[in-house]
Amino acid sequence: MTNWQQSIRAFLHPRVITMLFFGFSAGIPLLLIFSSLGLWLREAGLERSAVTYFSWAALGYSFKFVWAPIVDFLPLPFLSQYLGRRRSWILVSQIAIIISISLMAMTDPSTGDLQLKMMAFAAIALGFSSATQDIVIDAYRIESAPPDLQALMSSTYIAGYRIGMLISGAGSLLLASLFGSEIHSYNYDAWKFTYLFMGFFMLIGIITTLIVNEPKEYKAIEKKYSNYAYIRFFLIFVVAISCFIGVFLLSSEVSIHLKNTIQTIVINQNLSNLSITILS
Repeated sequence: MTNWQQSIRAFLHPRVITMLFFGFSAGIPLLLIFSSLGLWLREAGLERSAVTYFSWAALGYSFKFVWAPIVDFLPLPFLSQYLGRRRSWILVSQIAIIISISLMAMTDPSTGDLQLKMMAFAAIALGFSSATQDIVIDAYRIESAPPDLQALMSSTYIAGYRIGMLISGAGSLLLASLFGSEIHSYNYDAWKFTYLFMGFFMLIGIITTLIVNEPKEYKAIEKKYSNYAYIRFFLIFVVAISCFIGVFLLSSEVSIHLKNTIQTIVINQNLSNLSITILS
């Protein structure tokens, strides 16, 4: 068998194809927090400083190492027994992503502070859920195939990730435009249906999770801990989430106060906004 035939056969391996769909599922949420959400907020008439503040929702990706050991350690009641620890966590994170995207879709940031805070909460939940999905998919990839397939699985995962980003980035902007929203003509319904469509695409990841098998190598690893140990780690998990959300929400008031103070000193709004962005 020639080398190119071996390569094609390796790319058609079920585990490699699985990572393409998992990568797609992981790539969808990212730009819904960054560029697509930023354009939505700009069209809704929010100030540039508020749009920049929403980018903090993506800090979940930067600090996912905080709860990665906890996700690895904790089994999910009932689901872990039927799906396995890896697939159960992937499924829960994907459902949480769909709920977060749907909550963002049902929120109009142009109608007041309450709606804006709800949008911020949904963005935080989306960032956290997406980061959790990334953590478990990485663990699944490492444990589900031998070392000789890891390079192909990583490259396929990245390819799927880029496709997902393309759909949630350029695709969401195209959908919003087709539904009637423009930079000088804000249309909430256009963005609502766009984000609901993005949530619909996440069903690809859920179907993949339900079809694939739990890694056999991980099944062979038995971890027996007391219920007290699981409860203690769950409490640590809750504290980590609460601290993350608390810092995100409290920083809003601090940022506004600092911006007003700096603007009073330098008498330059653009420079004060730049200073707050650098400090953040």
